[in-house]
Amino acid sequence: MTTRSRSGRANLESVAAAAGVSRATVSRVVNGWSSVAPDLRERVERAIAELGYVPNQAARSLVTQRADAVALVAAEPDPRVFGDPFFSGIVRGVSTELMSAGVQVVLLMAQTVEDLGRIERYLRTAPLDGVLLVSEHSSYDPIPAAMVEAGVPLVIGGRPMQPDLAVPSVDNDNVGGARVATEHLLARGCRRIGTVAGPADMAAGVDRLVGVRSALGGDLPAERVEHGDFTQAGGEAATQRLLARVPDLDGLFVASDLMALGALRALRLAGRRVPDDVAVVGFDDIPLAAATEPPLTTARQQTVLQGRTMARMLLSRARPDLELRDAPEVPDVTEDRVVLPVELVVRESA
Repeated sequence: MTTRSRSGRANLESVAAAAGVSRATVSRVVNGWSSVAPDLRERVERAIAELGYVPNQAARSLVTQRADAVALVAAEPDPRVFGDPFFSGIVRGVSTELMSAGVQVVLLMAQTVEDLGRIERYLRTAPLDGVLLVSEHSSYDPIPAAMVEAGVPLVIGGRPMQPDLAVPSVDNDNVGGARVATEHLLARGCRRIGTVAGPADMAAGVDRLVGVRSALGGDLPAERVEHGDFTQAGGEAATQRLLARVPDLDGLFVASDLMALGALRALRLAGRRVPDDVAVVGFDDIPLAAATEPPLTTARQQTVLQGRTMARMLLSRARPDLELRDAPEVPDVTEDRVVLPVELVVRESA
């Protein structure tokens, strides 16, 4: 007669009794040790299946020093995370790689500065193999420095805003993509070009503005720059403010496609035709970009590939014991900084 825990669930002792082996042998099989004879391993695995035994993950982590879980932290409120295709692409890419490696992903979202502090404290002691961070804000994000201090493996999606920490990262070529997009506006004959830039405390917002300035040779007066928050509503409001100052604007680079959707609406309400009066270029190439009126010219970044590369970069450092499947399309992750190319997709808006 096999023993079970007081809860009625199978435990190590009951599996050992059913398999006719010691408790230590069951523990070695559960924890993936290779020093178990094949016939004993087969008996233990059969008993585990028959009894429905599920290992205690916390106890297993203490033995193996592996948690088989990674946290994906998005320093943004829920509506942005679930409403912005950038985040869904990152999650898809991260999940693809982690799940194929047998590692779970734990999604954490910070609504407020206080949330970031709470998440930071959790990450310091949680049973995790490492942390992936997207949407880092330079002004208040304590997580990168805390993870470095605690020795928790960390990979940042985007250019790290605290470069002195030397944290591995995977980014898209935000400067180059914005530069090519603005050069496209110039090639169309636009001469009064403005921009709806992203947040000034995020690397993507900063770098895309740098790209615009580079294409214009530094000739970008402050009156032609407005900042948005990477949302559709923010893009519409920023475009309205920009048009109030520069009503004869003839070219507009918008630092994200969601903001470009808002910009198109603001231009339409102002009676400005796209692209006849104002040519518009976005950044991202979200699925909606091809369905706008007119279809949006945009710089295409590779968010799914970015997520996959981030996950593989973290696993290669935090879990070198794992054998990752071949993925020739994913860049080499032995370097601490990977920048993915961005290409211009020309449609009818510019």
